Amino acid sequence: MFGRAPRKSDNTKFYEVLGVPKSASEDEIKKAYRKAAMKNHPDKGGDPEKFKELGQAYEVLSDPEKKELYDQYGEDALKEGMGGGESFHNPFDIFETFFGGAGFGGGGSSRGRRQRQGEDVVHSIKVSLEDVYNGTTKKLSLSRNVLCLKCKGKGSKSGTAGRCFGCQGTGMKVIRRQIGLGMVQQMQHVCSDCRGTGEVISERDRCPQCKGNKISQEKKVLEVHVEKGMRQGQKIVFEGQADEAPDTITGDIVFVVQVKEHPKFKRELDDLYIDHNLSLTEALCGFQFAVKHLDGRQLLIKSNPGEVIKPGQHKAINDEGMPQHGRPFIKGRLYIKFNVDFPDSGFISPDQCQLLEKILPQKSSKKADMELDDCEETILHDVNNLEEEMRRRKQQRSREAYDEDEDDDEPSTQRVQCAQQ
Repeated sequence: MFGRAPRKSDNTKFYEVLGVPKSASEDEIKKAYRKAAMKNHPDKGGDPEKFKELGQAYEVLSDPEKKELYDQYGEDALKEGMGGGESFHNPFDIFETFFGGAGFGGGGSSRGRRQRQGEDVVHSIKVSLEDVYNGTTKKLSLSRNVLCLKCKGKGSKSGTAGRCFGCQGTGMKVIRRQIGLGMVQQMQHVCSDCRGTGEVISERDRCPQCKGNKISQEKKVLEVHVEKGMRQGQKIVFEGQADEAPDTITGDIVFVVQVKEHPKFKRELDDLYIDHNLSLTEALCGFQFAVKHLDGRQLLIKSNPGEVIKPGQHKAINDEGMPQHGRPFIKGRLYIKFNVDFPDSGFISPDQCQLLEKILPQKSSKKADMELDDCEETILHDVNNLEEEMRRRKQQRSREAYDEDEDDDEPSTQRVQCAQQ
């Protein structure tokens, strides 16, 4: 087919361009070309010369006959066998053929059009604190747009479309109107004839499945894996699973983790916090109680013999906090804040006081009887809500200060009036 092969020359360049060994299989060559061509496509800011080299290398190495000739005699022999000179195909045509016409610059009237970046679809996924402690999987059903399978997103039975005459294939129309002497206003809007695509499909040629819309609806069930230790606002991304559209890079579906508030446990980073109320007897004489953890285990919490717990005191249990995301075998601490409930009765009998004085630490200081005789006696009043009382007294002081200012201003005003008379 290629005639007599000329002298042997370099036969490693194309393999180096694709970054594959000479022993690479057909699938390995395809994968290498796909990755490199997507990266170096000029419409994505890539190097045009590198893109051209990739197309030439793939054209040769993907064809068994050309590959055999190249492996034996090199690139010069290959050119002579193909008829001499630069006989390689257009690299954009190779790219479009490889990607089934869904590349960055489609054929026909779409040649040279840059492929848009599709929008990401963002959903929130509400989970409990138990879910992020244990990890869970949630199945969510979504509807999305996909390219029509029958016409492969072309919208026509023939696979081609004509250029829109309303916008001359640009997808936009420009309207000019005179708004004054020598003044013209120019406005641009999406072409209504082609809806911004720059293409029109005749009625007879429209795809019977999508009616020329190029897309159809698909219901998809996604399994969203909420991993152990995930935090509020963390994202779970499904790449390329958003709505499809012609000449568009499909966006991602993004789930944002929203952790619902827990009635007992509070989370700070990898630590957990709970409050527990003790009676005064438990605080002084010891306690034990059970806490149901987020994974259903029952933890026994008890004080050390003879230990006294103060109001607001914290205790910590190692390795019973939240698992670290990505390293679930490492956990934070569980902190317990103890609140002490004092007896509801407001009075203790003298006998009870004497008994308590024998048990509890002695009073910090005692005044001599003579010193106490010199003191003025006071009366204690109950304060039910300190913040409310402070606010009320502050308002009262403000009103009093305002009244004093008015009283101070009145005489001076009278003096001024008298002087004017």
